[in-house]
Amino acid sequence: MNNNIEEKLALLPHNPGVYIMKDGKGKIIYVGKAISLKNRVTQYFRQNSSHSAKVRAMVARIEDFETILTGTEVEALILECNLIKKHRPKYNISLKDDKTYPYLKVTLQDTYPRVYITRRVQRDGGKYFGPYTNATALHETMKLLKRLFPIRSCKNMESKRPCLEYHIKRCLAPCADKISREEYMVMIDDIVMFLEGRTEHVEKSLEQRMLQAADKLEFEQAGRLRDQLLAVQKISEKQRIVTGVGDQDAIGMARSGIGVCVQIFYVRSGKMVGRDHFLLDGSDDETDEALLRAFLKQYYNQATFIPREILLPMEILEQELLEEWLEKQKNAKVILAVPKRGTKRDIVEMAIGNAKKALEDESARIKQTEAQTIGAVLDLGKYLGLSRPPYRMECFDISHIQGSETVASMVVFEGGVPKKADYRRFKIRSAEGKPDDFKSMREVTERRYGKADAEMPDLIIIDGGKGQLSSACEIIRGAGHITVPVVGLAKRFEEVYREGESDPVILPRSSQALYLIQRIRDEAHRFAITYHRKLRNKRNLVSILDNVEGIGPKRRKILLEHFGNIEKIKQASVAEMADLDGMNTPSAEAVYNYFQQNIKW
Repeated sequence: MNNNIEEKLALLPHNPGVYIMKDGKGKIIYVGKAISLKNRVTQYFRQNSSHSAKVRAMVARIEDFETILTGTEVEALILECNLIKKHRPKYNISLKDDKTYPYLKVTLQDTYPRVYITRRVQRDGGKYFGPYTNATALHETMKLLKRLFPIRSCKNMESKRPCLEYHIKRCLAPCADKISREEYMVMIDDIVMFLEGRTEHVEKSLEQRMLQAADKLEFEQAGRLRDQLLAVQKISEKQRIVTGVGDQDAIGMARSGIGVCVQIFYVRSGKMVGRDHFLLDGSDDETDEALLRAFLKQYYNQATFIPREILLPMEILEQELLEEWLEKQKNAKVILAVPKRGTKRDIVEMAIGNAKKALEDESARIKQTEAQTIGAVLDLGKYLGLSRPPYRMECFDISHIQGSETVASMVVFEGGVPKKADYRRFKIRSAEGKPDDFKSMREVTERRYGKADAEMPDLIIIDGGKGQLSSACEIIRGAGHITVPVVGLAKRFEEVYREGESDPVILPRSSQALYLIQRIRDEAHRFAITYHRKLRNKRNLVSILDNVEGIGPKRRKILLEHFGNIEKIKQASVAEMADLDGMNTPSAEAVYNYFQQNIKW
């Protein structure tokens, strides 16, 4: 302890509150709450052999701490949750990447609400559902909603004419007053109930409105409601009934060598409507009880819905405190229960089993990723006979159309993974106007490795055969880079040519080394093609304005900088163009008349 900490410890009160631990740089490394700040904080700095390795490591880094007094322990818990979410301290247990979890948002604050996926939760009057860890499943849910409910998808309603979505029956065109707000909001209410898992209410609402429409002889609307009802009923049949009634979250937890996983089953109105799993960071040296408690605080601090009952796999400390906190979050009674038998215990066991399966899948994914990255790098080094594994690889590709707009790309892979920050692209000058891949390769390698002090990779890959390889080696060796290995990758049979050898190295067809070098080659090709297409499009856009009499390079630049692209220039009026500095009425009329006469553009 330093003198500053000793002085602060002596002044600590016995009140409830939050303590914030900081390192020597003032960075927050841990946030905790206590019913007695003096007792809790002092414990950290006592010579206590019962401290875990994690706590000892944290205490060794503490150079200062702050405290915030609260009126009650519940208030301290609320503040602790918010501070952990804001600062994400290193030594707190946290949900992995919880900042990026997506939500489904219903914009209830809009006159005609829409539904979309977002990663930002704001207090703007909208209703959020989530967070979800499976973004793919969330996108599938979004597609399903669009099929079931023809709500608007446009960001604004400036247009007064129905768009294509209306004509293919994917929107009811509120922008053109094709549906009243009252009718539209009934559909939004159905969506909210559907997302909450209350499909029975949705079915009753759709059936009632279908019958009413049929009574009014509005058969088209009745048919649309019938199709929605059948789709909802089909989905409802797939949902397994797991408990009698009510809303519940059933939580299971599992631990393995790669970490800790928490699985949640969502039960709404007695039916299981979904599930999700979360991986926890900072779980080393923590008990299962501490991990579960930390998860409950973090997850339900940001959850958009809290059920009346939460089923747990084990007893936890501070259960009454957490229930009181959850009741404040929900504004209703919340029960934390550990079922011992029956259907509720069955679903908790099911959640535990799914948590174990998620960890097994994650372990398999990690092994597969390692095989495709570091494992593939090691294998490639062996097949090519390199003295050390090629951790950093740089690959070059040339792209052109009959010598026009010749460009080159350089992509970088480190540890078998793309490092896009180091990618480079080159506009070739030496071979412009005629196709000459050899000269292009000499130029690009000269620009990259032409200096003796250039930083070199572990392996240089040239996308091409012996000719391109020789051109590159001529420059690289001439600059004094004697030891760095350079290989050429022939496109037809995936043959790898080494410098000075006539026979290629044939990588095994099923090897990860071959798959890695193919990924590198394909990425270099993609990056080159993207740059080539960009230059070609830019040239083509400019050539359109070159055909307009009175428009030279200066005025062309003025128009493109102001309007951004040719489409907006075509839509601009004479007055809008004439008002620009450097333009006048005759030149604006020339542009306007040109596009009117050449409407095919």
